[in-house]
Amino acid sequence: MHLVTEIYSLTSKFPKEEIYGLTSQVRRAAISVPSNIAEGAARQTKKEFSHFLYIALGSLAEVETQLLIANNLGYISEVQLGSLVEIRKMLNGLIYKLR
Repeated sequence: MHLVTEIYSLTSKFPKEEIYGLTSQVRRAAISVPSNIAEGAARQTKKEFSHFLYIALGSLAEVETQLLIANNLGYISEVQLGSLVEIRKMLNGLIYKLR
């Protein structure tokens, strides 16, 4: 959930004309990460939980791509992907443990 807070803070500085474009996209992708983890954790089987963790990984990849686009457009000065890398490692570790 910390990622979502960081994304909201970062995107609040995007140009106003991006409110329905990139700002909305990256925020929805970021929200999708913890939401899918929570939904998967509430499921009955490890297989279902793993499925939602894979969806969270996909959303995390979307966030990374969108931040790189924002950087290319000059909306952010540098892309710090450290927290994304850490979250990806945690998700992959959890998926591995569920197998």
